[in-house]
Amino acid sequence: MNLFEEFEWRGLVYHATDGVREAFAKEHVTAYIGFDPTASSLHVGSLLTMMGLARLQRFGHSPIAIVGGGTGMIGDPKPTQERPLLSLDDIERNVEGIKPQLARLLDFDAKANPARLINNADWLARFDLLGFLRDTGKYFTVNYMLEKESVSRRLESEDGISYTEFSYLLLQARDYLELFDRHNCTLQMGGSDQWGNITAGIELIRKLRGKKAHGLVWPLMKTASGAKFGKTESGTVWLDPGRTSAFKFYQFFLNTDDRDVINYLKVFTWLDRPTIEELERVLAQAPEKREAQRTLAREVTSMVHGPTGFEKAERASEVLYGGTLAGVSTEDLLMVFEDVPSITLAADRLRAGIASTELLVESGVAASKSEAARLIKQGGVSINDSKLTDERGSITLEQALDGTLFVVRKGKRQTHVVRVG
Repeated sequence: MNLFEEFEWRGLVYHATDGVREAFAKEHVTAYIGFDPTASSLHVGSLLTMMGLARLQRFGHSPIAIVGGGTGMIGDPKPTQERPLLSLDDIERNVEGIKPQLARLLDFDAKANPARLINNADWLARFDLLGFLRDTGKYFTVNYMLEKESVSRRLESEDGISYTEFSYLLLQARDYLELFDRHNCTLQMGGSDQWGNITAGIELIRKLRGKKAHGLVWPLMKTASGAKFGKTESGTVWLDPGRTSAFKFYQFFLNTDDRDVINYLKVFTWLDRPTIEELERVLAQAPEKREAQRTLAREVTSMVHGPTGFEKAERASEVLYGGTLAGVSTEDLLMVFEDVPSITLAADRLRAGIASTELLVESGVAASKSEAARLIKQGGVSINDSKLTDERGSITLEQALDGTLFVVRKGKRQTHVVRVG
């Protein structure tokens, strides 16, 4: 398969200009995608876009990642409201945060077709208003701009759209022209919501250079339930482990719905067609094994957080579902069990020792001391991986993990945490 056929099989062709298929088959293509620095980290939604550039490079073409230091000062129009304007310091800080994340997928040192990372502030920040209006704005009618979805949907909203965001389309069109002139870039890719901006750039190149450029967009990612991909009850899933831990990142993909997992394997992993089709067969025959989800979580976490990040996330996941605590730091344990019931007991009280039955009642594992004693007799309770066997025994501070934590388990599924205060 050439790259276009690869994109088709993976469900990544929503719309494309005439000639893209032939270009991939016959030419060395230089293509770009823009990343607006609206935060100090990209998120899992951006991962789809990053993979698009990375696949292009693996097929021998040349990728350009534009980090929008210039367009970031304006902001791509959101569907319903104006974006808050960022300061120059915020933008610079966000750009620095995004660079290493792109480097995880793109090879900037490749000999034949190295990836390029470019900041569009290099040219947009140098334009004066009158020069920009003459050299770029002159070639777009207001009627043309009003037809674009990103503009029209905002005109229908209560607050409308400011002239600032209305101008975003012109800035992105200028990006395409600059890259065409500087790097012979003839393709822009992105999500389907970028189609209007992409075609504006194609039109500007045609009018000013008399040459043909192309665009290719993929569908916007949604879950089978219709929810926006990458959003959870606790918020956005980020690529930065400081904002979303490798464990939570792993869990996000591990919990993928059966209806979504094969699609995610196609767009978020490097697995080939026979491998994914085999996982699809296993999913249909034995969905309870969740083999597709485990493979997805392993592949994506290893790619974004490295093998070490994946191993820690997998180990933490095993702990969550009853695995041994050995080798897991108290910091990671607190992260794994942050949503389970927890209490804090004074260190002085634990130094003197607290009855096992009393600790079980106070932690919520048992409703009464008699129930706690019965659970201990039955061998159904453990503290820090040690099964309780004496209903008349006591727990002391010396038994706490790092002197700060007790993990109390009833069976394999019910966990409570006791912190030392």
